[in-house]
Amino acid sequence: MMPQGILPFQYQIEAKGIGVTSLGGLPLYLDLCKAAKINELISCNFGHLCPSQGWTVTQQIFAIILLNLSGGDCVDDLNRLNEDQGFCNILRQAEVYRFGRSKRRALEKRWRKEKSRSVPSPSSAHRFLALFHNPAAEAERPEKTAFIPATNPMLQGLTKLHSGVMAFGHRHQPEIETATLDMDATLVETSKKEALFCYKKFRSYQPLNTWWAEMGMVLHSEFRDGNVPAGFEQLRVFKEALNQLPAGVRKVYLRSDSAGYQWDLLKYCATGENERFGEIEFAINCSVTNEFRKAVSEVREDQWQPLYRIVNGRKTQTDQEFAEVCFVSNKQGFKKDRPVYRFLATRELISQLEIPGMESELAELPFPVMEFSEGKYKLFGIVTNRTTAAADLIWWLRERCGKSEEVHAVMKDDLAGGQLPSGLFGSNAAWWQLMILSHNLNAIMKRLVLGKEHWESKRMKAIRFHIINLPGRIITHANQLWLRITGEINLERLLSARRRILALAQGPPG
Repeated sequence: MMPQGILPFQYQIEAKGIGVTSLGGLPLYLDLCKAAKINELISCNFGHLCPSQGWTVTQQIFAIILLNLSGGDCVDDLNRLNEDQGFCNILRQAEVYRFGRSKRRALEKRWRKEKSRSVPSPSSAHRFLALFHNPAAEAERPEKTAFIPATNPMLQGLTKLHSGVMAFGHRHQPEIETATLDMDATLVETSKKEALFCYKKFRSYQPLNTWWAEMGMVLHSEFRDGNVPAGFEQLRVFKEALNQLPAGVRKVYLRSDSAGYQWDLLKYCATGENERFGEIEFAINCSVTNEFRKAVSEVREDQWQPLYRIVNGRKTQTDQEFAEVCFVSNKQGFKKDRPVYRFLATRELISQLEIPGMESELAELPFPVMEFSEGKYKLFGIVTNRTTAAADLIWWLRERCGKSEEVHAVMKDDLAGGQLPSGLFGSNAAWWQLMILSHNLNAIMKRLVLGKEHWESKRMKAIRFHIINLPGRIITHANQLWLRITGEINLERLLSARRRILALAQGPPG
């Protein structure tokens, strides 16, 4: 036998490949979807939009969710999922679970020819995603102007599907009555010629996401073109996010970067215009304008206080200082009934020496700079309506930054949000929303099924390594489907997870 390589082993075809799977843990997510009644939510929101032939909306949505969870990042990876015949055997059984004869027959009649695949083909998925595109709205798109196309009924159905999943997750965590919402946009770079240039001068899309910190889930996400600023219509998006919150939420907080420094948004939160939540406490990075710099310059040197952090239970001084700033913006106005905001400033001395001949480079730094008696400082501002101690407020606002960046990395790198499938805006918006749905299902899996203490901080790489990508063999015996997994630890982990999912399906504890 001719050697295949350097080391003494040979590759061969597995003759019994029909029963083998490399995704032995992925059926757990089918169990979870059944517990969350995803099928019923899809039927309720897409039933009247479902095509009469070919793949159903449920099958298409499940295929893209499973693609995200298993590690695929483009539509063509559906072929790879279809090649895993062991998992596809389970998927086919799950699709018709508790279907009567009439329902099974109706599903078979959707196909004119014999069905040869277990998941949709890439071309079929592209056609499905195109249903989310709104050509009429695209026809109204102005040139070189920020524009958000109106959603069609298909995309609106995905929004309702998100609400259902969010309500399921919260129903089993009723103790969470607070929603700290972090609003932040992310750039999704793409080479598609239909994409528009962002402020960083490359083609991209720029979704605006609202993260629910207590739940570890994305509450709301609006897909946008790359040229749409993060703060564009942010109040409208914030209101839509509030409408997504389940009934058990009593108190809302808002955190945002300087994109949220908009007087209509601040006023809406501070004056309690929302009928359900009343006053919404917030902390937002404010723009370091010339008038803000002037107010900061009037702060006495002895009013600047060192900023401490707690490291291993010990109070440690940082290189930063903070101070309260007496500031009223000209845009805010001087009406007697105007909301009263509190402004803070933080500064940090720029310690590195300037290189001779490059002094002008300091003006191009990616952060605001201000001259004080001791030298040049980084300068940042915060506006808030909270009465919390200044140092605690600063650290509370900064909790947003690291987590927001991590979530964006998960969306684009761990899941399929970084590879958009089409030149059609609506198709990409649907792909993005289904990625968000996959993320939230995985968040529920980590918190409520696998165990919040150990698994909540794990990225998808760890989940796939320990849970999803387990080798197994499918055995059919006495009309029963068996999935054989190697390793007692793996088996016990899967069995424990299934028991918890079964408990979730039976409803939250009374």
